Amino acid sequence: MSDETPTPPVDERLVARRAELLPEEKEGGSEDAEAQARAILEDSETRAADRDAAPGSFVESRRSEETVEPQD
Repeated sequence: MSDETPTPPVDERLVARRAELLPEEKEGGSEDAEAQARAILEDSETRAADRDAAPGSFVESRRSEETVEPQD
């Protein structure tokens, strides 16, 4: 996606739910949990719409037997 392509919309219910902080997140604090949740969800939607949107991303296709040593 280019910079001119609009960010796909995110579900506001998901934003509200993701903005609910976990206990350990509450300890650390957040200036704007809703804005952070929205930014993460927008980034996720952008990456889902365009697999090349993530910096340094590429699609790798391998079979599982190509990733581990076979057991005897």
